[in-house]
Amino acid sequence: MHEGVVTKSTGSWYRVETPDRQQTDCKLRGKLKIAGSKATNPVAVGDRVAFSVSADDETGVIYDILERKNYIIRKATKLSRQTHVIAANIDQAVIIATLAYPRTSTGFIDRFLITCEAYSIPAVLVFNKMDLIQNDKDRERLAEIITIYTEAGYPCITVSATEAINLEAFDSLLKDKVSLLAGHSGVGKSALVNAIEPGLDLKVQTVSKAHKKGRHTTTFAEMFRLSNGGRIIDTPGIKEFGLVDFEDWELCHYFPEMRRYFNQCRYDNCTHFNEPGCRVKEEVVNGNIHPERYENYLGILLGGDTRGKQIKP
Repeated sequence: MHEGVVTKSTGSWYRVETPDRQQTDCKLRGKLKIAGSKATNPVAVGDRVAFSVSADDETGVIYDILERKNYIIRKATKLSRQTHVIAANIDQAVIIATLAYPRTSTGFIDRFLITCEAYSIPAVLVFNKMDLIQNDKDRERLAEIITIYTEAGYPCITVSATEAINLEAFDSLLKDKVSLLAGHSGVGKSALVNAIEPGLDLKVQTVSKAHKKGRHTTTFAEMFRLSNGGRIIDTPGIKEFGLVDFEDWELCHYFPEMRRYFNQCRYDNCTHFNEPGCRVKEEVVNGNIHPERYENYLGILLGGDTRGKQIKP
Protein backbone atom coordinates (compact mmCIF):
# COMPACT_ATOMS: atom_id res chain seq x y z
CA MET A 1 0.00 0.00 0.00
CA HIS A 2 1.25 3.48 -0.91
CA GLU A 3 0.21 7.05 -0.09
CA GLY A 4 0.16 10.00 -2.45
CA VAL A 5 -1.62 13.15 -3.60
CA VAL A 6 -4.15 13.22 -6.44
CA THR A 7 -2.73 15.58 -9.07
CA LYS A 8 -5.23 15.00 -11.89
CA SER A 9 -8.82 13.82 -12.15
CA THR A 10 -10.60 12.89 -15.36
CA GLY A 11 -13.69 11.51 -13.67
CA SER A 12 -12.75 7.86 -14.16
CA TRP A 13 -8.94 7.94 -13.74
CA TYR A 14 -6.88 9.70 -11.09
CA ARG A 15 -3.18 10.48 -11.33
CA VAL A 16 -1.52 10.04 -7.94
CA GLU A 17 1.93 11.38 -7.05
CA THR A 18 3.99 9.92 -4.20
CA PRO A 19 6.39 11.98 -2.04
CA ASP A 20 9.28 10.88 -4.29
CA ARG A 21 7.31 12.26 -7.28
CA GLN A 22 6.50 8.90 -8.83
CA GLN A 23 3.15 9.06 -10.64
CA THR A 24 0.56 6.31 -11.05
CA ASP A 25 -2.77 6.38 -12.86
CA CYS A 26 -5.40 4.88 -10.57
CA LYS A 27 -9.06 3.92 -10.51
CA LEU A 28 -11.32 3.89 -7.46
CA ARG A 29 -12.15 0.80 -5.51
CA GLY A 30 -15.81 0.11 -6.30
CA LYS A 31 -17.26 0.65 -2.82
CA LEU A 32 -15.42 3.96 -2.48
CA LYS A 33 -17.65 5.44 -5.18
CA ILE A 34 -20.87 4.91 -3.22
CA ALA A 35 -19.74 5.36 0.37
CA GLY A 36 -22.69 7.59 1.26
CA SER A 37 -21.26 10.63 -0.50
CA LYS A 38 -23.53 13.18 -2.15
CA ALA A 39 -20.61 14.38 -4.28
CA THR A 40 -20.39 13.52 -7.96
CA ASN A 41 -16.65 13.03 -7.43
CA PRO A 42 -15.73 11.42 -4.11
CA VAL A 43 -12.02 11.99 -4.86
CA ALA A 44 -10.70 15.40 -5.89
CA VAL A 45 -7.39 16.91 -6.91
CA GLY A 46 -5.41 17.62 -3.75
CA ASP A 47 -6.78 14.63 -1.86
CA ARG A 48 -4.26 12.45 -0.05
CA VAL A 49 -5.07 8.84 -0.78
CA ALA A 50 -3.95 5.29 -0.03
CA PHE A 51 -3.52 3.13 -3.10
CA SER A 52 -2.06 -0.14 -4.30
CA VAL A 53 -0.10 -0.73 -7.49
CA SER A 54 -0.66 -3.54 -9.99
CA ALA A 55 1.94 -6.19 -10.61
CA ASP A 56 3.20 -4.42 -13.73
CA ASP A 57 3.57 -1.12 -11.78
CA GLU A 58 1.58 0.74 -14.44
CA THR A 59 -1.83 1.28 -12.82
CA GLY A 60 -3.24 1.37 -9.31
CA VAL A 61 -6.41 1.25 -7.21
CA ILE A 62 -7.34 3.92 -4.65
CA TYR A 63 -8.57 2.23 -1.48
CA ASP A 64 -9.02 5.13 0.92
CA ILE A 65 -9.15 8.92 1.13
CA LEU A 66 -7.08 10.25 4.01
CA GLU A 67 -8.44 12.99 6.27
CA ARG A 68 -8.85 16.31 4.52
CA LYS A 69 -7.51 19.58 5.91
CA ASN A 70 -10.23 21.35 3.95
CA TYR A 71 -12.08 21.24 0.65
CA ILE A 72 -14.15 23.56 -1.50
CA ILE A 73 -17.36 22.47 -3.19
CA ARG A 74 -20.20 23.77 -5.34
CA LYS A 75 -23.48 22.39 -6.58
CA ALA A 76 -23.10 19.96 -9.43
CA THR A 77 -23.97 21.66 -12.70
CA LYS A 78 -27.13 19.71 -13.48
CA LEU A 79 -27.82 17.73 -10.32
CA SER A 80 -28.91 20.37 -7.85
CA ARG A 81 -29.03 18.01 -4.88
CA GLN A 82 -25.51 16.78 -5.50
CA THR A 83 -22.20 18.56 -5.04
CA HIS A 84 -18.90 18.70 -6.87
CA VAL A 85 -15.68 18.84 -4.85
CA ILE A 86 -13.47 21.30 -6.72
CA ALA A 87 -10.28 20.68 -4.73
CA ALA A 88 -9.03 19.51 -1.35
CA ASN A 89 -6.20 20.39 1.05
CA ILE A 90 -5.51 23.85 -0.33
CA ASP A 91 -3.82 26.81 1.34
CA GLN A 92 -5.70 29.51 -0.56
CA ALA A 93 -8.20 30.13 -3.34
CA VAL A 94 -7.12 32.61 -6.00
CA ILE A 95 -10.02 34.05 -7.97
CA ILE A 96 -8.91 35.33 -11.36
CA ALA A 97 -11.31 38.05 -12.54
CA THR A 98 -11.53 40.43 -15.48
CA LEU A 99 -13.50 43.62 -15.98
CA ALA A 100 -14.24 42.64 -19.59
CA TYR A 101 -13.47 39.97 -22.20
CA PRO A 102 -15.05 38.20 -20.32
CA ARG A 103 -16.78 40.24 -17.64
CA THR A 104 -16.64 38.83 -14.13
CA SER A 105 -19.63 39.96 -12.08
CA THR A 106 -19.33 40.77 -8.40
CA GLY A 107 -22.21 38.34 -7.89
CA PHE A 108 -20.02 35.49 -9.14
CA ILE A 109 -17.14 36.68 -6.97
CA ASP A 110 -19.35 36.85 -3.90
CA ARG A 111 -20.74 33.35 -4.39
CA PHE A 112 -17.23 31.97 -4.59
CA LEU A 113 -16.09 33.96 -1.54
CA ILE A 114 -19.06 32.70 0.48
CA THR A 115 -17.94 29.12 -0.11
CA CYS A 116 -14.35 30.00 0.78
CA GLU A 117 -15.58 31.53 4.04
CA ALA A 118 -17.81 28.54 4.78
CA TYR A 119 -14.87 26.15 4.49
CA SER A 120 -12.29 28.46 6.11
CA ILE A 121 -10.17 28.87 2.99
CA PRO A 122 -8.31 32.20 2.59
CA ALA A 123 -9.16 33.93 -0.68
CA VAL A 124 -7.33 36.44 -2.87
CA LEU A 125 -8.64 38.36 -5.89
CA VAL A 126 -6.41 38.78 -8.95
CA PHE A 127 -7.67 41.17 -11.61
CA ASN A 128 -6.09 40.25 -14.94
CA LYS A 129 -5.96 42.02 -18.33
CA MET A 130 -4.99 45.41 -16.93
CA ASP A 131 -3.74 46.26 -20.43
CA LEU A 132 -7.38 46.40 -21.56
CA ILE A 133 -8.33 49.03 -18.94
CA GLN A 134 -7.91 52.07 -21.18
CA ASN A 135 -10.57 54.63 -20.26
CA ASP A 136 -11.51 56.54 -17.14
CA LYS A 137 -14.85 54.76 -16.72
CA ASP A 138 -13.22 51.34 -16.59
CA ARG A 139 -10.44 52.56 -14.31
CA GLU A 140 -12.98 54.04 -11.89
CA ARG A 141 -15.07 50.85 -11.92
CA LEU A 142 -12.05 48.65 -11.25
CA ALA A 143 -10.93 50.95 -8.43
CA GLU A 144 -14.42 50.72 -6.93
CA ILE A 145 -14.45 46.92 -7.08
CA ILE A 146 -11.00 46.72 -5.49
CA THR A 147 -12.14 49.07 -2.72
CA ILE A 148 -15.22 46.92 -2.07
CA TYR A 149 -13.20 43.75 -1.54
CA THR A 150 -10.19 45.31 0.16
CA GLU A 151 -12.48 46.87 2.76
CA ALA A 152 -14.21 43.49 3.18
CA GLY A 153 -10.81 41.99 4.04
CA TYR A 154 -9.74 40.32 0.78
CA PRO A 155 -6.30 41.05 -0.70
CA CYS A 156 -6.46 42.25 -4.33
CA ILE A 157 -3.76 42.55 -6.96
CA THR A 158 -3.88 43.75 -10.57
CA VAL A 159 -1.89 42.02 -13.31
CA SER A 160 -1.57 41.50 -17.04
CA ALA A 161 -0.29 38.22 -18.41
CA THR A 162 0.22 39.58 -21.91
CA GLU A 163 1.99 42.81 -20.90
CA ALA A 164 3.88 41.32 -17.91
CA ILE A 165 2.34 43.79 -15.47
CA ASN A 166 2.87 43.00 -11.76
CA LEU A 167 3.78 39.37 -12.39
CA GLU A 168 6.27 39.45 -9.50
CA ALA A 169 3.34 39.97 -7.10
CA PHE A 170 1.45 37.07 -8.68
CA ASP A 171 4.50 34.80 -8.42
CA SER A 172 5.00 35.81 -4.78
CA LEU A 173 1.33 35.11 -4.04
CA LEU A 174 1.76 31.47 -5.11
CA LYS A 175 5.16 30.85 -3.52
CA ASP A 176 5.31 27.79 -1.24
CA LYS A 177 1.52 27.39 -1.15
CA VAL A 178 -1.07 25.06 -2.65
CA SER A 179 -3.38 27.43 -4.53
CA LEU A 180 -6.67 26.78 -6.28
CA LEU A 181 -7.03 28.97 -9.37
CA ALA A 182 -10.64 29.64 -10.30
CA GLY A 183 -12.59 31.93 -12.60
CA HIS A 184 -14.58 32.13 -15.81
CA SER A 185 -13.20 30.63 -19.01
CA GLY A 186 -11.10 33.24 -20.76
CA VAL A 187 -9.96 35.26 -17.72
CA GLY A 188 -6.38 34.12 -18.33
CA LYS A 189 -5.62 31.57 -15.62
CA SER A 190 -3.38 29.47 -17.87
CA ALA A 191 -1.79 32.55 -19.48
CA LEU A 192 -0.84 33.92 -16.06
CA VAL A 193 0.71 30.64 -14.97
CA ASN A 194 2.62 30.39 -18.26
CA ALA A 195 3.90 33.93 -17.75
CA ILE A 196 5.59 33.05 -14.46
CA GLU A 197 6.34 29.39 -15.32
CA PRO A 198 6.91 29.14 -19.09
CA GLY A 199 8.04 25.53 -18.86
CA LEU A 200 4.53 24.35 -18.03
CA ASP A 201 3.21 25.55 -21.39
CA LEU A 202 -0.46 25.31 -20.36
CA LYS A 203 -2.92 25.49 -23.23
CA VAL A 204 -4.49 28.93 -23.79
CA GLN A 205 -7.18 30.13 -26.15
CA THR A 206 -8.58 33.52 -27.15
CA VAL A 207 -11.90 34.96 -26.03
CA SER A 208 -14.77 34.81 -28.54
CA LYS A 209 -15.14 38.28 -30.08
CA ALA A 210 -18.81 37.67 -30.85
CA HIS A 211 -19.85 36.68 -27.33
CA LYS A 212 -17.00 38.23 -25.32
CA LYS A 213 -16.79 34.97 -23.39
CA GLY A 214 -13.96 32.53 -22.95
CA ARG A 215 -13.68 29.09 -24.43
CA HIS A 216 -12.82 26.16 -22.19
CA THR A 217 -9.10 25.31 -22.39
CA THR A 218 -8.79 23.25 -19.20
CA THR A 219 -10.83 20.05 -19.44
CA PHE A 220 -9.99 18.45 -16.10
CA ALA A 221 -8.70 19.75 -12.77
CA GLU A 222 -4.96 19.27 -12.49
CA MET A 223 -2.19 20.15 -10.05
CA PHE A 224 1.14 21.56 -11.24
CA ARG A 225 4.38 22.21 -9.39
CA LEU A 226 5.98 25.66 -9.65
CA SER A 227 9.67 26.40 -9.39
CA ASN A 228 8.98 28.82 -6.50
CA GLY A 229 7.92 25.90 -4.28
CA GLY A 230 4.20 26.42 -4.80
CA ARG A 231 1.65 24.15 -6.42
CA ILE A 232 -1.39 25.33 -8.33
CA ILE A 233 -4.62 23.50 -9.05
CA ASP A 234 -5.93 24.65 -12.42
CA THR A 235 -9.66 24.08 -12.85
CA PRO A 236 -12.00 24.18 -15.86
CA GLY A 237 -13.53 27.62 -16.31
CA ILE A 238 -16.65 28.07 -14.20
CA LYS A 239 -19.64 29.78 -15.86
CA GLU A 240 -21.72 29.92 -12.69
CA PHE A 241 -21.01 29.05 -9.10
CA GLY A 242 -23.92 27.19 -7.50
CA LEU A 243 -23.89 27.54 -3.73
CA VAL A 244 -24.36 24.57 -1.50
CA ASP A 245 -27.40 25.41 0.60
CA PHE A 246 -27.24 27.46 3.78
CA GLU A 247 -29.98 28.51 6.15
CA ASP A 248 -31.15 32.09 5.58
CA TRP A 249 -30.00 33.33 8.98
CA GLU A 250 -26.43 32.03 8.58
CA LEU A 251 -25.68 33.43 5.11
CA CYS A 252 -24.42 36.75 6.47
CA HIS A 253 -21.83 34.87 8.55
CA TYR A 254 -19.90 34.45 5.31
CA PHE A 255 -19.76 38.19 4.57
CA PRO A 256 -16.95 39.41 6.87
CA GLU A 257 -18.13 43.03 6.92
CA MET A 258 -21.65 41.89 7.94
CA ARG A 259 -20.32 39.39 10.46
CA ARG A 260 -19.16 42.29 12.64
CA TYR A 261 -22.73 43.43 13.22
CA PHE A 262 -25.11 40.49 12.85
CA ASN A 263 -25.28 39.73 16.59
CA GLN A 264 -26.29 43.34 17.27
CA CYS A 265 -29.65 43.01 15.50
CA ARG A 266 -32.89 43.00 17.49
CA TYR A 267 -33.63 39.40 16.49
CA ASP A 268 -31.12 36.55 16.76
CA ASN A 269 -32.33 34.96 13.52
CA CYS A 270 -32.43 38.23 11.57
CA THR A 271 -31.95 37.77 7.82
CA HIS A 272 -31.16 41.50 7.33
CA PHE A 273 -33.88 41.90 4.73
CA ASN A 274 -37.08 43.35 6.15
CA GLU A 275 -36.81 42.85 9.92
CA PRO A 276 -37.00 45.91 12.20
CA GLY A 277 -34.02 46.81 14.35
CA CYS A 278 -31.47 45.38 11.91
CA ARG A 279 -27.96 46.64 12.61
CA VAL A 280 -26.63 45.32 9.29
CA LYS A 281 -29.06 47.48 7.31
CA GLU A 282 -28.10 50.47 9.46
CA GLU A 283 -24.43 49.96 8.59
CA VAL A 284 -25.27 49.81 4.88
CA VAL A 285 -26.84 53.26 5.26
CA ASN A 286 -23.85 54.42 7.34
CA GLY A 287 -21.45 53.34 4.58
CA ASN A 288 -19.69 50.59 6.56
CA ILE A 289 -21.11 47.85 4.33
CA HIS A 290 -20.94 48.52 0.60
CA PRO A 291 -24.39 48.63 -1.05
CA GLU A 292 -23.25 46.37 -3.90
CA ARG A 293 -22.17 43.62 -1.51
CA TYR A 294 -25.47 43.99 0.35
CA GLU A 295 -27.43 43.84 -2.93
CA ASN A 296 -25.56 40.67 -3.91
CA TYR A 297 -26.33 39.24 -0.47
CA LEU A 298 -30.04 39.92 -0.98
CA GLY A 299 -29.90 38.43 -4.47
CA ILE A 300 -28.57 35.19 -3.04
CA LEU A 301 -30.91 35.28 -0.05
CA LEU A 302 -34.04 35.80 -2.11
CA GLY A 303 -32.98 33.77 -5.12
CA GLY A 304 -33.58 30.39 -3.54
CA ASP A 305 -29.94 29.46 -2.96
CA THR A 306 -30.16 29.54 0.82
CA ARG A 307 -33.08 27.22 1.43
CA GLY A 308 -32.77 23.99 3.36
CA LYS A 309 -29.97 22.33 5.18
CA GLN A 310 -26.38 22.43 4.07
CA ILE A 311 -25.44 19.50 1.83
CA LYS A 312 -22.36 17.62 2.91
CA PRO A 313 -19.93 16.25 0.30
